[in-house]
Amino acid sequence: MSDATVMPPLQFAATNGIRMGYYEAGPATDRPPMVLCHGWPELAFSWRHQITRLSEAGIRVIAPDQRGYGATDRPEPVEAYDIEHLTADLVGLLDHLKIDKAIFVGHDWGGFVVWQMPLRYLDRVAGVVGVNTPHLPRAPADPIDIMRKRFGETMYIVQFQDPAREPDRIFGSRVEQTFDAFMRKPVPRSDDGAKEPPVAGIVAAKTVNLAFPQMVAAYDASRDARQPILSEQEKQVFVETFQRTGFTGGINWYRNMSRNWRRAEGLDHTVRVPALMIMAEHDAVLPPSATDGMEKLVPDLEKYLVRNSGHWTQQEQPEEVSAKLIEWRRRRFG
Repeated sequence: MSDATVMPPLQFAATNGIRMGYYEAGPATDRPPMVLCHGWPELAFSWRHQITRLSEAGIRVIAPDQRGYGATDRPEPVEAYDIEHLTADLVGLLDHLKIDKAIFVGHDWGGFVVWQMPLRYLDRVAGVVGVNTPHLPRAPADPIDIMRKRFGETMYIVQFQDPAREPDRIFGSRVEQTFDAFMRKPVPRSDDGAKEPPVAGIVAAKTVNLAFPQMVAAYDASRDARQPILSEQEKQVFVETFQRTGFTGGINWYRNMSRNWRRAEGLDHTVRVPALMIMAEHDAVLPPSATDGMEKLVPDLEKYLVRNSGHWTQQEQPEEVSAKLIEWRRRRFG
């Protein structure tokens, strides 16, 4: 394998009733370590560049395959993927490693999880970094109902609620096609018109095709002029893993959005730790405008814009993301 596909040795932790696979690098004495949490459809491997750069800078990093993904268990019940399980998994990982507090860094769905950590386990959180994913107040109504009214039945998160699991089958029968379609640099677009308040990170950007299962089903890589983000070797890591695991575990995270919303009633959404928000200029689904007003819920917030990047920021602009994480970590935590 090339350097770009080399990861530290895979290790396992018993946490919250599951076996979790994780990767660790950097000095064991470094405090607080940084826990890197991936999104959908991704893996700990998505953080390969940051694992190398941060550990070389003397920072301890831990990157798990989260519940339902990769080397980690995939429980059958949909309810086993709610936010309470996902956050408790990370606390159990800290317990396994005998770590009292960590900085939690999350991209995409991992971002939603790490913003919840200080709300639920403040004594275990030193800081939070959101990559593309903003911290939002609790929605005024069930977020699935809002998305269904705003975007219609073909919007991918609405489709993911299908109990027949048709989206799972579409992606699962076209794994390489899925990663060919998703893991590309975007055509630069204006953020204008995406100012509508986001719900669960979804912004009403009319230029975005949000019917992702159908997009993948009709996708032809030979007609796509966008530049791939992954090398062929890197892509095969994702393809071979998801051919083995399928997509249902990760999609089950979306199937708990209504449950998470109901169970968050009365939860104080104020983030009371130092926080960094890394935004990507050309992310069509989680644009920089989605972070507008975050300061009301995150008093100790710093924002940083990565230009010329779409949604897969830590893989599209790895050096810049790594450098910012190192700089912020050193400045705020020594």
